[in-house]
Amino acid sequence: MRSLKTLTAIGAICAALLVPLGTASADSLSDIMAAKKIRVATDLAIPPSGMLDEALKPVGSDVETAQLLAKDWGLELEIVTTTGATRIPNLQTNKADIVISTLSVTPKRAEVIDFSKPYAALRSVIGAPKDSAIKGWDDIKGQTVTVTRGTTQDTELTEMAAERGFTVTRYDDDATMVTAAVSGQAKMVATSATLVNEIGKRNTDLAFEPKFDIRIFDLAIGIRKNEPELKAKLDEWVSANLKNGKLNDIYLKYHGSPLPPEMLK
Repeated sequence: MRSLKTLTAIGAICAALLVPLGTASADSLSDIMAAKKIRVATDLAIPPSGMLDEALKPVGSDVETAQLLAKDWGLELEIVTTTGATRIPNLQTNKADIVISTLSVTPKRAEVIDFSKPYAALRSVIGAPKDSAIKGWDDIKGQTVTVTRGTTQDTELTEMAAERGFTVTRYDDDATMVTAAVSGQAKMVATSATLVNEIGKRNTDLAFEPKFDIRIFDLAIGIRKNEPELKAKLDEWVSANLKNGKLNDIYLKYHGSPLPPEMLK
């Protein structure tokens, strides 16, 4: 027969195992600072937010935002290349410390990750060639809309496709979707207004342009759940750089328009 002391020890171990994992605070801010490096997941195939220049060097508004953050915190920056579909998985599997990659704030995403205060905004639109007569949802019935897998456009349009009578086609990353639109394979896309304008520049005959808005999303830095100290420090950093105009300067430089005025207050 086991002794009372042994049973008590076993009971203590079992009780400890029953404590919900979600209640633990797993703040990684101290680990980031100790490593003197921050790993930022960024998609480098969504110009002008993330891309490679002629020397294959990462550039873009999200890249420059990550560079500013690393500089302000005195850290080395490691860009973790991602796609729309792998941004959150890279964060959850600890391949990245944070995500700065046109990550819009949605209730569904907020169930699995946390967000910093918004640092930018994204105008989500339906885009098509200039000579297309599309003006609203009724005009795309019976047609196919192309999206990038794992994006907010994918989620939102998939949920409404049956009701509004259109079909959704998916590509695994923005670069492939853009190529399909530029080549004329994709007749209509759902993405950011900035990316639609980029498609228009690459094929001036089709001249893709935003046709109507889906919605305007806040863009924020993605953080793993239960990272209170990291979130607080990121919120403080975003607030300071919105106030001093540095984040607005970055956005204006790459997107050709300022951030919404309400973000700068």
